[in-house]
Amino acid sequence: MSTCTAAATDLPQHLPALDWITDPSRVARLSQDFAWFSPVLKRELSGKVGEVVVRPRTEDEIRQVVALCARESVPITVRGSGTGNYGQCTPLAGGVVLDLSAYNGFLWCRGAVGRAQAGIRLAEFDERCRPLGHELRWLPSTFRSATLGGLFGGGFGGAGSINYGPLAAPGNVLGVRVMTVEPEPQVLELRGPDAMLLHHTYGTNGIVLELEVALAPATPWTECLVEFDDYGAALQLATEFGAAPGLLKKEVCFLGAPIADYFTALAEHLTPGAHVVLLVLAPEAEAALQAMASRLGGRLCYRKSADEVAASHRTLLEYTWNHTTLHALKVDKGLTYIQTGFDPQRFQAQVLALEAALAGEVLMHLEFLRTKEGAFTCSGLQIIRYTTEARLNEIMQIYRDHGVFINNPHVYVVEDGKQAGQLAPGVLAMKQRFDPQGLLNPGKLRSWAPA
Repeated sequence: MSTCTAAATDLPQHLPALDWITDPSRVARLSQDFAWFSPVLKRELSGKVGEVVVRPRTEDEIRQVVALCARESVPITVRGSGTGNYGQCTPLAGGVVLDLSAYNGFLWCRGAVGRAQAGIRLAEFDERCRPLGHELRWLPSTFRSATLGGLFGGGFGGAGSINYGPLAAPGNVLGVRVMTVEPEPQVLELRGPDAMLLHHTYGTNGIVLELEVALAPATPWTECLVEFDDYGAALQLATEFGAAPGLLKKEVCFLGAPIADYFTALAEHLTPGAHVVLLVLAPEAEAALQAMASRLGGRLCYRKSADEVAASHRTLLEYTWNHTTLHALKVDKGLTYIQTGFDPQRFQAQVLALEAALAGEVLMHLEFLRTKEGAFTCSGLQIIRYTTEARLNEIMQIYRDHGVFINNPHVYVVEDGKQAGQLAPGVLAMKQRFDPQGLLNPGKLRSWAPA
């Protein structure tokens, strides 16, 4: 038994009042996320587990665990609810999995700003704000189970990003409360740009305790599906409606055939082989949608008001973003996906060219949004008929050759995913400041080594 393993397994006896999980099967489950979407990550992360899991309920309990781990040099991997896709919460070096799902208090909503503890589920945060006239600016498709801290540490945005961009857009995340990993942990408040130096770093450079975020006006959203026989017409509807500044919407999603055929629970509403545009929009925008769809040859095949959505406990948001991939994988285990970012100036041409080049092997799924700089564009979560890792890499290179940016979902190192190969100096400085021993999620940062 290694020194690290011995120290980790001894932790519960030092802090017996805390909620510890030591059963090997449960520890293994809590050491995983949805990295199995990638056959590459499924192979590379196989067998990587923590030695023990702890679920603190208060900041003081978190402090006790962190102080003990720092004294004993035990690695810490922070976990929310495990809805990520890149092995963010999979420990590469064992140690303790710090599960923050029980640290989940809603703190306040004041005007168009809300604050909560990191372990709160996004659905609960949204529900607590709505009676006060506000809602979260973005909801990933995993909103029922995903946590606020998990979205910040390893997520992007979601429905609502068509209005407010991703989390990384200035003004979305206003502040974070962070704990250092030291024998005497310190707690600091970071605001604005400083707070964002901890965003999408898989919990490697600080333990985020609370987040303060800007909110949107609460809206009774209508949900629709419009189907097309013509691929270009469907793409045009998504583009026109998404870009129209006077039409309030929360989600515009393009699903090239045969993706919608994987939505078995919606089969009664859809024509097999159709191209589908999924929309979540304000009621006052519906007349414009119907006129636009009619002009382009589309058929409104599904519509539910906000009240009907609430009564059904089913929302089309759970068919968007990476839930699209999940529905497809339930039908065909031989699929995987890629993540892409298109050029705001020519995304329609890029989409049509790539569809012509890879039709049948790559199924086009697009999410329309604003970039963090405000430009209207689309990002892709294309579904791939997987054959080999070499072919998967070839497909990603074909996209790059067409000027499309790849956010590689088949790697677990931060720099290889959305950080364009290297970390900003400020991110590394934050790592040194909050985790000088390098105990947080070791192995996920290539650019940093302890002094």
